Amino acid sequence: MMNKQGRPTDIIAATSQSRNSFTTHSGNRGLEQDELLIYEIGDQQRTGVDLEEVPGFEDRLGGITRDNEIGLAGLSEPEAMRHYTRLSRKNYAIDMGLYPLGSCTMKHNPRINEKLARLPGLGDIHPLQPISTVQGALLLMDRLAHWLKMLTGMPAVALSLKAGAHGELCGLMTIRAALDKRGEKRSIVLAPESAHGTNPATATLCGYQVKSIPATKDGHVDLQALKDSLGPDVAAIMLTNPNTCGLFERDIIEIADAVHDAGGYFYCDGANFNAIVGKVRPGDLGVDAMHINLHKTFSTPHGGGGPGAGPVVLSEALAPFAPVPYVVHGPEGFELVEHVPEGSDSFGRMTAFHGQMGMNIRALAFMMSHGADGLARVAEDSVLNANYVMASLEDVMTASFGGPCMHECLFDDRFLAGTGVTTLDFAKAMIDEGYHPMTMYFPLVVHGAMLIEPTESESKQSLDQFIGTLRHLTAQAKAGNKDLFSGAPYLAPLKRLDETLAARKPVLRWQKPEP
Repeated sequence: MMNKQGRPTDIIAATSQSRNSFTTHSGNRGLEQDELLIYEIGDQQRTGVDLEEVPGFEDRLGGITRDNEIGLAGLSEPEAMRHYTRLSRKNYAIDMGLYPLGSCTMKHNPRINEKLARLPGLGDIHPLQPISTVQGALLLMDRLAHWLKMLTGMPAVALSLKAGAHGELCGLMTIRAALDKRGEKRSIVLAPESAHGTNPATATLCGYQVKSIPATKDGHVDLQALKDSLGPDVAAIMLTNPNTCGLFERDIIEIADAVHDAGGYFYCDGANFNAIVGKVRPGDLGVDAMHINLHKTFSTPHGGGGPGAGPVVLSEALAPFAPVPYVVHGPEGFELVEHVPEGSDSFGRMTAFHGQMGMNIRALAFMMSHGADGLARVAEDSVLNANYVMASLEDVMTASFGGPCMHECLFDDRFLAGTGVTTLDFAKAMIDEGYHPMTMYFPLVVHGAMLIEPTESESKQSLDQFIGTLRHLTAQAKAGNKDLFSGAPYLAPLKRLDETLAARKPVLRWQKPEP
């Protein structure tokens, strides 16, 4: 209930009278700390650590030692701690509230995972330790690989990949190695219009041409258009299932059969595996390779809380071409195959060492704490929550395709027609309401897309508050309250930027101001 007496608490009134016009000497506003760039806080004449010169040290840099100042600012420990703590308070996080980014699966990161990842013998091991001293870690990797293969119905997995896009690259390099073995030089990779942007980017990086496959009016891959595009030059299709419209590809098995009949391979983008984990095995659908985002389906942290991890599962046809390293059972325990064995078809190595060990621990902890029935419940609840959001909003917002959806629901901007409010404006107003915006303008198959994925983490109370907020913003837009949107966010630490100017004239390097 808004306060009707005394100081104004209405958003616009409070914004104009207290936040925008009220200034302080320090630049801070209560608990909202103004923060300078790190270069503006420190200087090169001081440092938070004081290390003595190492006597008798000779570098092995071959004469390319830096002979000028590095140019980094030195900070004391309190300055460094305060700087990053203040920056963290300007960011949204999954520990603060619902994070509705579609196709990102921003779920809760269980704290038991964090505790286990820090256990002595796991959190402090080094990749160059003798194999005999890391048998427990290798057992953990072997166990994780086992369950990833069981959940996907695939006979092989590569654990070393550092992220989803890195996994995609591994998958296509495996496909290319298989085609080379067959003596074929195919040049085309098919990708649906709704594909993640990394799919065509990865194919291009691998030297392939990308051909786009259109979607049908109800958001699925156009099966006939796909079949018409197949030929002796097609190496693979890269397809996400469920797709980025939040729909399960109903023709998935027929798609796989058609691609295989044409001599190609089926790469599945596993970004949306959360919707089917424990319910559907991609290997049973004809998939040849698929990366799995551990930081999505298996709850390891995203972004700055990461790093990510993108293991790749492979079919029987592609398993011989998997990269090193991988764990094997030896006569005296576990061994790590780090070099391509003689006579092997492996295409080689993609990364130093053995992958993101901390993420492997967290992912296995998530699996073990949930069990088979719990992982199936993850998929069920993620789909249930997305459908609840869609059903609760489709009378005021425009759902792009008829339900039911899978783990995410897609809206477009038709409900904003005539209001003067854009998808971007709507998203910026969500920031003032305390929410990170949903994924905007993706997928590209609809205009002004708003893609919402609530995940299984959210309670009904949390979803109801989110739904109520979007209904309120929709009502305000349709009532003509354009000011609520055009300047939003009003209440964020940083206000709306001139995004056109920022794109055309980006400032990419800090320059010390003239005295």
